Amino acid sequence: MRGNASPYGAGGLAPLFIFCYYIRVRIFKNKWFNRFANKEGITDNELKEVVKQLENGQFYADLGGGVYKMELARKGEGKHGGYRSIVMFKSEFRSFFVYGFPKSKKDNIEEDDLRYYKKQAKERFSLTDEQINEWLNNHTLIEIVQEEEDEI
Repeated sequence: MRGNASPYGAGGLAPLFIFCYYIRVRIFKNKWFNRFANKEGITDNELKEVVKQLENGQFYADLGGGVYKMELARKGEGKHGGYRSIVMFKSEFRSFFVYGFPKSKKDNIEEDDLRYYKKQAKERFSLTDEQINEWLNNHTLIEIVQEEEDEI
């Protein structure tokens, strides 16, 4: 190379390498929440959107211990006439939808329930993949399957 010649060509800029990855967060719902969602017409895609919001730091209420209260829209009414859901969430790891209720019927959960959810969140986040698979096989949990293009 002569003079100011660059091994990277004219302009002397190094090639830019961009490393992209997407996070495969496992999303689950318990049997009770699955029945609630089916009855109210809440789709798995809507639940995936909730997890996306949580991953982006957007939440209705952080109740502590990995427990969040999130809003879900009711068809034709938006979030204000919709539902609240209790989600156990750990970023880039797992999410569990465990409870839901119409906003018009209940605004908050009881303190005893909150303690229970926090305890359950700690236990669920410590489950091994083998234990999760056993819960799936026993239909205690239902996994929301993500497609390759679903990016959380």
